[in-house]
Amino acid sequence: MEREGCELSRLMRHISETPLEFLQEPRLGQHGTVAVSAVVGDLCRSHGFEPGAAALDAFAIGTPKSDRNRLRVSLLLTWVLGESWFHATDLREAPLLPLLLQGARELSEYAAAEKLVSDPERREELARFCLARLGFRPQGETRAQAEDRLTSLSAAERARVLHASREAEERARAVREALVRQAAEESADKYTRE
Repeated sequence: MEREGCELSRLMRHISETPLEFLQEPRLGQHGTVAVSAVVGDLCRSHGFEPGAAALDAFAIGTPKSDRNRLRVSLLLTWVLGESWFHATDLREAPLLPLLLQGARELSEYAAAEKLVSDPERREELARFCLARLGFRPQGETRAQAEDRLTSLSAAERARVLHASREAEERARAVREALVRQAAEESADKYTRE
């Protein structure tokens, strides 16, 4: 997040205007209508590099049940990256494919593609996530502000914190049970000695 990027409100407005075509069913085998690999390939070429067939294969494989949302998030990310600010910025060396593949996988674990468009907090998370993965921060924000806000919005971070708190509660419960057992054993030992 070293470089200042696009205005956050501009990206969020762009996301809210996502055409329905970018939320349609991805083509996986005989299912779906949108060839995500073709859309990703077109986006990469519009940013000045050829991704190659092997790289695009990851956007055409999977099963509708397990990969549907991931590919829909990839489509949504191509819409975000199609915003004119990104085209005015040199992204030839930017990690576009990792964003569209691993980034989409990460986002899709915690939010449905539709939610990333319809919910204001998820829209902001998507805009910030996209900028951050490409090394930018929202215009007018410091790096610390941008990182803090992304962390506070992140569904993945919330899930991690929730998981950690559940584990801590489970450990505390186990300690309490062990203390109760120990007290009962000590009481039983004391009773048998008397």
